[in-house]
Amino acid sequence: MNPTTTAADLEKTIARVIARMTTLSAGRGREKCPIDIVAFDCWEWPQGVGLYGLCKYHEQTRDPATLALLRGWFARRLAAGAPARNVNTTAPMLALAHLAEAGHGGGDAPALCADWAEWVFSKMTRTADGGIQHAVTGLANDGQLWADTLYMTVLFLAKAGRLLRRDDYLEEAARQFLVHIKYLFDRETGLWFHGWDFNGRHNFARARWARGNCWFTAGVVDFLEIARPSAAVRGFLVDTLRAQVDALARLQAADGLWHTLLDDPASYAETSASAGFGYGILAGARLGYLDPAAAAVGRRALDGVLGKILPDGTVTGVSFGTPMGRTLDFYRDIPCRPMPYGQSLAVLLLGEALKHEKIKN
Repeated sequence: MNPTTTAADLEKTIARVIARMTTLSAGRGREKCPIDIVAFDCWEWPQGVGLYGLCKYHEQTRDPATLALLRGWFARRLAAGAPARNVNTTAPMLALAHLAEAGHGGGDAPALCADWAEWVFSKMTRTADGGIQHAVTGLANDGQLWADTLYMTVLFLAKAGRLLRRDDYLEEAARQFLVHIKYLFDRETGLWFHGWDFNGRHNFARARWARGNCWFTAGVVDFLEIARPSAAVRGFLVDTLRAQVDALARLQAADGLWHTLLDDPASYAETSASAGFGYGILAGARLGYLDPAAAAVGRRALDGVLGKILPDGTVTGVSFGTPMGRTLDFYRDIPCRPMPYGQSLAVLLLGEALKHEKIKN
């Protein structure tokens, strides 16, 4: 981290990034999706990732304004009625489960978490080998595993298992990580492919897509803390993280960011994935999953992400919602625009950097 960046600087930047998250609007370039994935007051996966970033920041700071923002969002959305359930609409439930555990979710939150988690556990569509099929709003994606599912659904199942004292939920969440690693981890590079298709038995474009990779980097460090899996599973997940981070360290650009196709330096630098990588690497180093020297990679990522945040808190250089691509050019051509998950992943990274600053001082 730039030695001139102080804890106070990080706190001010976090406040601006959070404030900007709540004012984003779809405008032009909306994804072809039945639900708005940009505006804050909608129930979909980008907003779910955003809520989780807010939730983690509140857990760290106990900031009453952040808690009020979270509780207000859930009060409004639940009053309007939760949407049809799928992988992506499960994402906001992760924040609600955290709030419920802390007694901040409202009287109906534990029951909703229990009902939704049981649906994930027993009724959500599975692929061969029992992986959660990446069904989303408007698309079944038959037979498909996506890296995104780990963050959008599996983290919630683990948190619900901890909240509800359901060991079977915790075991199933661990199994989902293992199944996804089996089909998405690239043994040649240590990186992840975006998806796997059981129907054609292939990894689509074999895209080592940055944000897809970051869902594991940022998600597994939290999963290990939430689920506290057995020593064997823990060791397997940590080894997979270390292999990925070794590859990421070699591919990090001079400005601290990573390209949207990690192994293609001609593809554009992408901020949301870089923030997710920085968060996972810094947290992994702090928690002992990674060698302490890996923190230098996370600090360079922090500097790169800070350079992409405008004075009003807008996180720039964020690729738009990205479905499964059949060609590498599909990923190269995804446009960039401010998105809730870009704001949120930046909040996670900045919050983790703040922890490092406080430990140091």
